[in-house]
Amino acid sequence: MKNFILFFILLQGIVMGATIKEIKINNVKVPVIFEKHPTLPIFNLQLVFQNSGYIQDKSKSGLTSLTAKLLNEGTKKDGAVAFARKLENRAISIHTSNGFETFVIEVSCLKSEYKTALKFLQQLLNDPNTTKQTLEKLQTLQISRLKQKENDFDYVAKIQLKKIIFTDTALENSSSGTIKSIKNIKLKDIKLHINNIINLDNLIIVAGGDISFKEIKDSILPIIKNFKSSGKTKLKTIKVNSKVQTKLQIKDTQQAYIYFGSDFNLDSKDKNSYKAKVASFILGGSGFGSRLMEEIRVKRGLAYSAYGYISMAKSHSYFTGHLQTKLENQEKAKNLVKKLVEEFVENGVTSKELQSAKKFLLGSEPLRTETFSQRQSRAFNLYYKGLKQNYPKQELKLIEELKLKDLNNFIKEHKEMTNLSFSIVTK
Repeated sequence: MKNFILFFILLQGIVMGATIKEIKINNVKVPVIFEKHPTLPIFNLQLVFQNSGYIQDKSKSGLTSLTAKLLNEGTKKDGAVAFARKLENRAISIHTSNGFETFVIEVSCLKSEYKTALKFLQQLLNDPNTTKQTLEKLQTLQISRLKQKENDFDYVAKIQLKKIIFTDTALENSSSGTIKSIKNIKLKDIKLHINNIINLDNLIIVAGGDISFKEIKDSILPIIKNFKSSGKTKLKTIKVNSKVQTKLQIKDTQQAYIYFGSDFNLDSKDKNSYKAKVASFILGGSGFGSRLMEEIRVKRGLAYSAYGYISMAKSHSYFTGHLQTKLENQEKAKNLVKKLVEEFVENGVTSKELQSAKKFLLGSEPLRTETFSQRQSRAFNLYYKGLKQNYPKQELKLIEELKLKDLNNFIKEHKEMTNLSFSIVTK
């Protein structure tokens, strides 16, 4: 195994070439995560606005998602269809998306078309399709999707769980919003939101391909030099609700949908995060072979599948999971989940479980950086969380050398995992 790690580290040195650079604009230092990839004639650019995802929706749930969708509707001058045709004719993709913490505008194309692609990007940013007709179309589509999701009981249970464990925080709402909130969003809200998001102080640039850093810098300066600088938005830390609850929603369903969650008190860049990764894998993140799957499905046949994992973002961390079971097994399955998590925290893992986890996590690591986009994504996430670019190499070594006693002591320190709240859709 140690020989494998040495080989992987050498391989990473060849394949992963992301470097952190910066562009200075109007006294603002904009970080650039850059990787040159001379073997592929491609160009990729991501304008990532941190602290600008749906964490900023506040009372207008779904605003950021709707804003991202509007920026995928072309320019006001061309309209959605004509602008899309211009991109398609050059095999250019310009796509906007958002997460909880970030808002991303991505440009992808062949290297030969990158200047044209950036010209189209500038047109989009200068003249987004902020018309009443476009907004009404997007609202109709979003409301239709939300109505369809009313019968998606996994979605219903998941959204209710977020309301339980993240009460009175930005995470209690779905990124998609609600039918009521989407109806109430006005064009002026979208325009103001775009203006607030395109903030130079929140910008991180991810770029690369068969192109030099100088070429990228010279090409994007005319675009981003016009971004306003209004101060970096501070990321709020979100805590899980300490009150343990179980809430049922009665629906016309043939089975029970059980979602559960609890606090997991660990920062994403904590020195022990690798232990959380291993613990999460063993408890419920690995599918077949995980503790939850083995005990709930294999041994007792209470569910087709059962998952649980520790989620660690920059703003929050928690333990969550889900399963489906027969209506008559609802209470039995719920109580078993509680028992299994309590036993996991109290007794930890076995030597066999730890060795299996090590084998999989170490063996599958090269698959996570096979593609250029995977490497770009990893490089960004490391930078965003405040970790060094060589952290994955260090993490592999830490996982390889992890002792059973140290892992179990770490798990015992997180008794907050046992304070499980449940969201159940049942009949």
